[in-house]
Amino acid sequence: MHNVHVGIGSNLGDRQGNILAALQRLRRNGEVFAVSSFYETAPAGGAEGPTFLNIAASLRTKLDRSAFERFTRDVESAVGRATRRPMEARPIDIDVLSFDEAYVHPNLATRGFNLLPLAEIAPDLIVPTVNLRAADLAASLPANGVRRKSRTLHFDANRQEEAPEIRISLGRAGVSNVRRIIHLNIDGHVRTYNGEFTMVAALPPDKAGVHMSRFGETLEEATLEVLARQDPDARIESLVEDIAREIISTHHAVSADVRLRADFGLERWTPVSGKRGEETYALSAIAHADQTSTRHVIGAEAEGMTACPCAQDMVREHSLRELAEAGFAPEEAQRALNALPAATHNQRGRGAVLIGSDHNPVEPILAADLVEIIENAMSSETYDLLKRPDEFFVVNKAHRNPKFVEDVVRGIVAGALEMYEDFPDSAFISASQVNYESIHKHDVFAETFGTFGEFREELRSGSYIARKTDLAGWLRTVHSPVLL
Repeated sequence: MHNVHVGIGSNLGDRQGNILAALQRLRRNGEVFAVSSFYETAPAGGAEGPTFLNIAASLRTKLDRSAFERFTRDVESAVGRATRRPMEARPIDIDVLSFDEAYVHPNLATRGFNLLPLAEIAPDLIVPTVNLRAADLAASLPANGVRRKSRTLHFDANRQEEAPEIRISLGRAGVSNVRRIIHLNIDGHVRTYNGEFTMVAALPPDKAGVHMSRFGETLEEATLEVLARQDPDARIESLVEDIAREIISTHHAVSADVRLRADFGLERWTPVSGKRGEETYALSAIAHADQTSTRHVIGAEAEGMTACPCAQDMVREHSLRELAEAGFAPEEAQRALNALPAATHNQRGRGAVLIGSDHNPVEPILAADLVEIIENAMSSETYDLLKRPDEFFVVNKAHRNPKFVEDVVRGIVAGALEMYEDFPDSAFISASQVNYESIHKHDVFAETFGTFGEFREELRSGSYIARKTDLAGWLRTVHSPVLL
């Protein structure tokens, strides 16, 4: 093991958050055993930008010096440093101040922003250029604008780890509606998204609570871990599984559930005019972890429209009577109605699907495929931009393809079974649809769930399987997972 001292600084963005993120990332290849206070320093020597925030840290690492320096560059990139101009403002900067007894930074004696934090945690370190202890050298420095910031108050109280007064286990305790800007790989394209997290843990009877503030820290650590891999696979299911496992470790929980939902865009062209646009959909993933395993489902939400079959049948029946009274023969009246779509009320709907499988498919589940399954199950897809010919196309298509909310849910399941016909019977699917009614003062809703094998058996035999596998059962959790 090698003993290393590093200086970490930032003068862009959330300076303290950047430093803490870098410090946490350094723990991947080193044991951090001492961290200094924060020190503020005005830019000097031609440096650009606002005031710097600096710390020093002591580590032990198995990496040799060259490997460790390469590792620090990777950490800088993961936290957000994009360029290397020495004097420019930067979200993060990591300097190796000493490495064992063989190396001490040659400019340490003149860099108060490094020396003062280092003297706090390594006062006896000898600075060879002046042959003085770091503490003595720091004490001899004139006031040069380096100011130590007061530490946050620390308390020994840890009520969460104590036994509760009422010893009853809890299925879920945690945080919801946690919003973070994240980078996700969706269908091969890595972009920035606004994600919304829900993170919960299951507690045994002898644990009073979870450290709610640590969920945010866990989220940051897991996000950095995924994004900082050699070959980053920042897919939504990877992120939620990593966070769920981290919650188990950090909070000593029996189990953990994590849900992430993020809006994303897909390129679309209007059906007649061919106008290019980007439609917005939602991608979601839920992971459940316990002490031994992790499972996840991935899904999407999409909007479309449905035309009511019941009202359309009534309009057709009434139209036949009207045509008969107007003197049309029955055959002529029926032929006329068959040539034209009948009027009915229609409504905007929102469908959702979740799919999970233990096997490793050749191709990952694509968000675009999930959207296609949902939209194809409705009377028609919808678009943000519609020219007049496009509007006619959508309305005409929907009224020639009327669907109840129940029809849409069945269509989502059938579409998934067809698209993922190579999935085993053990794979899971959940489908739901809500229609925002146009002529009623209520909305209508339908859903179903089960394994691929259960639905395949119903389609094959026509028999009713009364107790299908629900999401909690498939994820192998004894409680309902985070709300969809």
